Amino acid sequence: MSQPIRIKDHEKDARLVRGRVVFGAIAVVFLIGVLIARLYFLQVVQYEYHSTLSENNRVHVQPIPPTRGLIFDRNGVVVADNRPSFSLSMTRERSGDWQQVLDVIVEVLQLTPEDRVIFEKRMRQGRRPFEPVPILFELTEEQIARIAVNQFRLPGVEVVAQLVRHYPQGAHFAHSVGYMGRINEKELKTLDPVGYSGTHQIGKTGIERFYEPELHGQVGYEEVETNARGRVLRVLKHTDPVPGKDIVLSLDIKLQEAAELALGGRRGAVVALDPNTGEVLAMVSQPSFDPNLFVTGISFKAYAELRDSIDRPLFNRVLRGLYPPGSTIKPAVAIAGLDSGVVTASSRVFDPGYYQLPNYDHKYRNWNRTGDGYVDLDTAIMRSNDTYFYDLAHKLGIDRLSAYLGKFGIGQKVSLDMFEESPGLMPTREWKRATRRQAWFPGETLILGIGQGYMQSTPLQLAQATALVANKGKWNRPHLAKTIEGEKPLDANPMADIILRDPSDWMKVNHGMQQVMHGARGTARKAAIGSPYRIAGKSGTAQVVAIKQGEKYDRSKVQERHRDHALFVGFAPADNPKITVAVMVENGESGSGVAAPVVRQVMDAWLLGQNGQLKPEFASPISAEATAREE
Repeated sequence: MSQPIRIKDHEKDARLVRGRVVFGAIAVVFLIGVLIARLYFLQVVQYEYHSTLSENNRVHVQPIPPTRGLIFDRNGVVVADNRPSFSLSMTRERSGDWQQVLDVIVEVLQLTPEDRVIFEKRMRQGRRPFEPVPILFELTEEQIARIAVNQFRLPGVEVVAQLVRHYPQGAHFAHSVGYMGRINEKELKTLDPVGYSGTHQIGKTGIERFYEPELHGQVGYEEVETNARGRVLRVLKHTDPVPGKDIVLSLDIKLQEAAELALGGRRGAVVALDPNTGEVLAMVSQPSFDPNLFVTGISFKAYAELRDSIDRPLFNRVLRGLYPPGSTIKPAVAIAGLDSGVVTASSRVFDPGYYQLPNYDHKYRNWNRTGDGYVDLDTAIMRSNDTYFYDLAHKLGIDRLSAYLGKFGIGQKVSLDMFEESPGLMPTREWKRATRRQAWFPGETLILGIGQGYMQSTPLQLAQATALVANKGKWNRPHLAKTIEGEKPLDANPMADIILRDPSDWMKVNHGMQQVMHGARGTARKAAIGSPYRIAGKSGTAQVVAIKQGEKYDRSKVQERHRDHALFVGFAPADNPKITVAVMVENGESGSGVAAPVVRQVMDAWLLGQNGQLKPEFASPISAEATAREE
């Protein structure tokens, strides 16, 4: 039986087609909406994020910091070098929530909350965009491994190998070479942003700071192509950095150690110069400190201990310590008296143990209360007779006295390359009128004549004033750098030599200073016993607290830190000077008893050979000729 023929339902087919069209249209509209929403999210909501990635996904320049120049002593011993170290750096723009990343670092490395505070402080310091900031230095192998295992949790954090400043001699040269430290925000504003790209440390004190431009070198560059995550894909161009210049110092580590040993742990300063060149042979300020603590950032606790110590280890006594020069200034006052014509070498003054100005009752005491009787220049220097120099200062007057002492460097900076040096103080009428609003009194001139009163000087200034006596007025400014990349440092502002009307006056004062050490009544003769060479010296005592008129100094009634400072200056060999030494021992009381032996030990360390005799290169031509005649 045949099947019936179905009649096509056009209405049903039309409804099916319309349903499919509507469903398709809805699907298309939905997909277009999703696309628009995604575009909105990418282009508007995440605009800053993707623009940053795009900005980094291109060719850009990376700085290559230069290798810092090395520093050596005069014998080639390294006193400042660079050693490899691993540090942890962080780029804030690539770290997202960088504070949360810091929390992860502290957790991973098992650090303290104090370390977390330091890290955040370093991250907030001023810097250039996308520049990695070192937050932790000298990583151990264990710390490097912990970072590597947790790298997925630390976006923008990487371990970087770099060279870090190191001082192998530790505290020996802390006050002369100085130290490096992290660049702070104030320095960042003044430094050349191009020249210091990629550099995070800078010289803070000493030679490191004064010769920063020479030691730093010139930055190099790499043009690199990176991906969106900052990974370097390839290097397009490389320009090598220019390393910093090496500096050879005039300091001698053996003499430095000998000077430290001579001080014997006491607070004080020692500076030794070559009077013929101005080279600083030794420069000691005790107590000292380890400069390595400052290179990568010293802890708050460690810095507080140094800063608050009663012994002030951070204080450079050689350059910044201001002390009354005491009797060590008397040779310069004697030169002033001879050259101005107010006295001669044979002029005599009667010393009853004190000095009085005409029509004044006040007595200016000599240290020897019984007096020395009639005293000439030679005896006055040998005995350090205050009465003679009271009278000499009165005859000179404050104007001539200050002018002459100024020629010896008192009251001004004398060094060539020592950044921290203080100028000291050489008072004048004008100075007192400007600062104290008072006239100058005659009695104030008298006490300046023995190195007391308003006058203040540094141990370096005393060494230089003594060196001028040693080399007959020839000015050679003290300097620490012997050569810079083989070239000697130049003095752009040389000091004028001291020219006397009678050059023989230098030897008259020289002879008086020799009598201090070798005369029968010399104040420091004990320190010269057994010396195979002649020494010219002068002791001094600097008052810390004043004593009343008529009273005698009684050490048992004075606190240890209120006792007088002990000073001594000298040069040797006296007839052919090769070394000048100035010593200051805080609260040492006796210049001849405490400071003079230190000077002798330093001179012996420099001038004598292992056989205890004068080294051939330091032998006096006069002595050599005399020996030849005797033979």
